[in-house]
Amino acid sequence: LNFAHGALFAWGAYAGFSTFKALSVWVGADSVLKNFGAFFSAIAVAMVVVGVLGIVLERVIIRRVYGNHLFQILITFGATIVLVELIRVFWGPNDEVMPVPMTFQGNWDILDIVVLKYPILCILLGFVVYGLIQVILKNTRLGIIIRAGVENRDMVQAMGHNIFLLFTGVFAFGAGMAALGGLAMAIFTLQVYPDMGATYLLFAFIVVIIGGLGSVTGSMVGALIVGLSYNYVAYLVPWAAAGVNIMLMIIILLIRPMGLFPAGK
Repeated sequence: LNFAHGALFAWGAYAGFSTFKALSVWVGADSVLKNFGAFFSAIAVAMVVVGVLGIVLERVIIRRVYGNHLFQILITFGATIVLVELIRVFWGPNDEVMPVPMTFQGNWDILDIVVLKYPILCILLGFVVYGLIQVILKNTRLGIIIRAGVENRDMVQAMGHNIFLLFTGVFAFGAGMAALGGLAMAIFTLQVYPDMGATYLLFAFIVVIIGGLGSVTGSMVGALIVGLSYNYVAYLVPWAAAGVNIMLMIIILLIRPMGLFPAGK
């Protein structure tokens, strides 16, 4: 349980923001190759920076409270406050406008339907990430060890695998995924600000609860449910948008207390 994920999300956005600033010539160029070069460079920098930050976070504080969920919640919540304040120290307290590569701007007109370019890219990126994680977890030796470590860490340790090194790697990868999400959302909203992680942490929590703890497929389905329901209700009944996802979570938990796709089921 990592309530610092929101802060890592914001760190990823700011790391990508700094990369875009450094590669402003590529970002503003009328060249698909340069635009995608800047985009993938920003992804790499964001994931590496936040991945290293995740390693430090896991080794210094989280490793000490493994197995105690209450302490994990409290200590990662405290880490969130520290990480957000560090953003203010390094980048300042003010909102910043996120640069957007020229290729990602504008829209397509498909059969008289206006479709924005960047959301399509995000959807494709999301499916790539989902497929990559599924392949690693289900079709590689590393994935088997990771899943076994979650189920029975003592047995995996007894078989000669360094379970703590494994958990550190998984935590760092999760931090990198948060960074990717933060960068993608910052480009979509055209802004970065220190508290941006808190805005989306509640949605992430609802997504995981609806989908089922430990289920990658559940997270994807939960994200689709939360995103579509929020936007449809926000369009039709704006005042009810914030509450619809909480209501969905309650209903699903009443029907399936472990979520739609509980891990191991």
